[in-house]
Amino acid sequence: MTTPSPGCRIEANALSKTFVMGESTVEVLKHASVTIEAGEAVAIVGPSGSGKSTLMHLMGLLDEPTGGQLLLDGVDVTHFNATRRAAFRNRRIGFVFQSHNLLAEHTALANVMIPARLAGASVAVATERADALLRVVGLGHRLHHKPGELSGGEQQRVAIARALVMAPGLVLADEPTGNLDPRTAGGVFDLLMQLNGQLGSTLAVVTHSMALAQQFPRRLTLVDGRIEEV
Repeated sequence: MTTPSPGCRIEANALSKTFVMGESTVEVLKHASVTIEAGEAVAIVGPSGSGKSTLMHLMGLLDEPTGGQLLLDGVDVTHFNATRRAAFRNRRIGFVFQSHNLLAEHTALANVMIPARLAGASVAVATERADALLRVVGLGHRLHHKPGELSGGEQQRVAIARALVMAPGLVLADEPTGNLDPRTAGGVFDLLMQLNGQLGSTLAVVTHSMALAQQFPRRLTLVDGRIEEV
């Protein structure tokens, strides 16, 4: 498995995000500020529509704030252009979403290899990394199975391995257990926490489940567009 990168430090200063919908505007985030230290594991909770996913998209450089400042690893990434944002994401950020977003025609191994291949790794190196990570998440016996041959929990484990294949300093998971039954969801959260401890990457997880959020050493909630400690 590739050598882990140091965890990524996140510093959000008065982040705002406004969406224009027809003739009206919706202010989702309102001067939201938080610092997440390198290697921390943080749960982000809040009711539907509170801005949890919006915050995660900003931290993951999938969107740009309307106002405020975002620093990752001490670098002001607030107004990076598309090319720089994509390069930073590929090098330092891994994503796990509610829907697994696996390619149905590819095996588990091939799905996990994709980010490494896109980054220019050889087939041999990408295969080695993907194989090692799938074994870490308990799927060494399912390397050559396609998503349709895997359970929901197994598919999410493949997605987690894919998120980690570039040894990112920051792992962002947006409702990663939303489509899973409680027992399987608990297993996925346990795995994320285990890997956070082993690899030292910073972990931020959006969830609507307080029961799962309580397993995290730190919890943040979004209230009226602002971030508060639970």
